[in-house]
Amino acid sequence: MQSERQPRLFSYVVATDRGFAPNPFHGVCTLACCKPKIRFHAEVGDYVMGLSPRSTGNRVIYAMRVSEKLTFNAYWRDPRFRAKKPKRATGGERAVGDNIYHWDRHGWVQDPQSGVHGENDIAKDTGGLYVLVGKEFTYWGDDGPLETLGLPMIGRAHRSVSNRPWLPAFEEWFAQQERGRLCNPTMALPLPEEGRARRRKPC
Repeated sequence: MQSERQPRLFSYVVATDRGFAPNPFHGVCTLACCKPKIRFHAEVGDYVMGLSPRSTGNRVIYAMRVSEKLTFNAYWRDPRFRAKKPKRATGGERAVGDNIYHWDRHGWVQDPQSGVHGENDIAKDTGGLYVLVGKEFTYWGDDGPLETLGLPMIGRAHRSVSNRPWLPAFEEWFAQQERGRLCNPTMALPLPEEGRARRRKPC
């Protein structure tokens, strides 16, 4: 009898936290852009934890358990995620929507309403092939706690295999956290009619 697969813990630095990647709005946390390797390799049941840069102490920006792993087309067509399609003119949460890609017979199509990522980001974003959805999540944004599990501080690269010794402590810690979006993103959300957001550091 095959044993149940042990979940993995992926941790990485969120270089720019503006509510886009991850996107914690509308009752579910999604990672649809940036970090293509994590989105490709993570499976349902795994955990993803995003930390602030080392210079700010690797504070926890968010943590989620992957509940679904969708193709871009499935994400684009699913009515549950319609509110995550961007509308720049409205500002706020809708301006940073991450539901911006689908595939048609001509290739990848990026929603022209995308206010954060542009044409130069298409190859990297779509290279991950999948969107991670987390119904069970906690997002602290600009008010994240210092990571206290003993994980080594990390830079730009993500960690997974080397996190195995900390998985039991993480699961216990994660189970105790309040769920949902508890605070705002580190960077202010766009104002209405702001148009395309200023270029950000690469994620």
